[in-house]
Amino acid sequence: MLSLIEADMQAVDAVIESRLSTGVPLVGQVARYIIAAGGKRLRPALLLLVSQALGYSGAHRHTLAAVVEFIHTATLLHDDVVDESTLRRGRATANEMFGNPASVLVGDFLYSRAFQMMVDVGDMRVMQILANATNVIAEGEVQQLMNMHDADLSEAAYVQVIQSKTAKLFEASALLGAVLVGAPPAVEAACASYGQALGTAFQVIDDVLDYTGNAAEMGKNLGDDLREGKATLPIIVAMQRAAPAERQLLREAIEGGNASDLPGLIAIVQRTGAIDVARNVAHVQAERAMQAARSLPSGPATDALLQLAAQLLQRRS
Repeated sequence: MLSLIEADMQAVDAVIESRLSTGVPLVGQVARYIIAAGGKRLRPALLLLVSQALGYSGAHRHTLAAVVEFIHTATLLHDDVVDESTLRRGRATANEMFGNPASVLVGDFLYSRAFQMMVDVGDMRVMQILANATNVIAEGEVQQLMNMHDADLSEAAYVQVIQSKTAKLFEASALLGAVLVGAPPAVEAACASYGQALGTAFQVIDDVLDYTGNAAEMGKNLGDDLREGKATLPIIVAMQRAAPAERQLLREAIEGGNASDLPGLIAIVQRTGAIDVARNVAHVQAERAMQAARSLPSGPATDALLQLAAQLLQRRS
């Protein structure tokens, strides 16, 4: 599926490497550490696939794909500090390796370098989209912080956070592909809708995997959401469906950040059918993404966008 943009991704990697050049060695060391850990690179891939689907082949697509990866990486650096995470993508987190101050400051560097690169593109609309996305992401992070240890969090409040914190950068990535080619408003709207729906489905599945995944495959500790006091969709649904005694156990886990009996808590979530409900929510969002993609010009890149949404539901890591 992604072989269509293999050469483009190599060009993006070259841009990333060149723009990490700095006279401060620790900046490059920390940034390269987390970027080299791999990851799915879905956001830059999304921008490149939309660009290809709409017939844009200019160099700005590589620059902006690197920009969205820098913004995403900055959020990871800051997230891991806030969440006190120790493992990401199967390796020690940057804050575990280099300390919290270095992680926060290098995250700041990546944000500011991303904005320098936006200026290089010289398109005010591009800057508007990315500046707005970055601001919304920050709002989502703060809202999530406020929601910590809230066992009564509603599904609507949960969705609002993930559409700000995660889906907004997916939305911006897809939208930028349309903006670069000068697509009409209807096409822009379809691309934005695709990105938002895909990002929402991605995060819901991510939250499901915290209760059903394999730690070795995922490269992170299972149950981290509970340890951090996050009421994600599986827990929200389980709280609605569980028997009173089980509901109390879940409440205590969320409010106290206690996942010491993770197998028992997972069993409660699974018995209530919460995993299936959450997967169905992801399915609805993936279908919404595919519906938006079907309005784009037919061709291999559009087929890849459809396949990306469909395969997301089979994600296991």
